[in-house]
Amino acid sequence: MNAESVQMELRAREDPERAAFLQGFFKTGKGEYGEGDLFRGIRVPELRRIAARFKALPIDESLLLLRSPMHEDRFVALAILVHAYRRGDAQKKKAVYIAYIGHTRWINSWDLVDASAHKIVGPYLAERDRSVLAALAASGSLWERRIAIMATLHFIKAADFGDTLALAEVLLRDGEPLIQKAVGWMLREVGKRDQALEERFLKKHYRDMPRTMLRYAIERFDKAKRKAYLEGAI
Repeated sequence: MNAESVQMELRAREDPERAAFLQGFFKTGKGEYGEGDLFRGIRVPELRRIAARFKALPIDESLLLLRSPMHEDRFVALAILVHAYRRGDAQKKKAVYIAYIGHTRWINSWDLVDASAHKIVGPYLAERDRSVLAALAASGSLWERRIAIMATLHFIKAADFGDTLALAEVLLRDGEPLIQKAVGWMLREVGKRDQALEERFLKKHYRDMPRTMLRYAIERFDKAKRKAYLEGAI
């Protein structure tokens, strides 16, 4: 079982027509966030089935797969690493986390981040020092910044909101729409569990937020309250 055997499975399922569509959907043109990314055109449910069949792939082979130029290969590699983390003992979990943090260069799309950060980085840091999240949030890499905020979804699900709010402050004026959406999304997730806390944060910061971030954060509010926030009437 090795990376090449996974890629053979993936090559057998390539769909050039869908690959062309994905090239546009994931903004792979010059100057766009996914510039230069390549696709095989395989749907996510099939990718997950392939990952399940190769769930015993060793970490080093998973990392070879993660370094592939093909988007779907990287997705499968991360799905396998998530499985390895979930099922592993303490030593295996540490190895997966270290591998992940050492390979953020290849975790370079919103779907790759969103499918993995809160399943590896968040759980590993839950009972540990979390200062690495601040370092990631200060990174020049869009994807490392997104990893930082998305990792906190694990904490949110445990009603632990402090890191999410602290990182939201750090990223409050981030110019990247994909960060604005992620921060707004995580604030909304906080609000699902403690709306009063989310609103305390919003009342302090909403006038300084990009509109995209604010719209995501207030999506679940009633129409009148959403309107008041958007018009600066809170």
